[in-house]
Amino acid sequence: MVILWLMSAIGLLVVAPLVIVLANRVISPALECARYADDILVHGVGITAALEPVPALIETRDSVEEITANAVAYVTALRRLVGAAS
Repeated sequence: MVILWLMSAIGLLVVAPLVIVLANRVISPALECARYADDILVHGVGITAALEPVPALIETRDSVEEITANAVAYVTALRRLVGAAS
């Protein structure tokens, strides 16, 4: 019976604190990873909000090409008019 009490005391005074220390060494980095994951989620949502207008760039590119073509045609016509007037 004394051995049972002795082993219980050792388990309570040595093993239990050791388990708590080791668990703390595992849980702390896990909680830090969770904080990093939350931070990544918040910034990922921010990036998607910033990238929302990107499809409009295709329309802008097409408009610039059309405007450039019209401007070139206009300048060409002006050169012909100015060349014909001189």
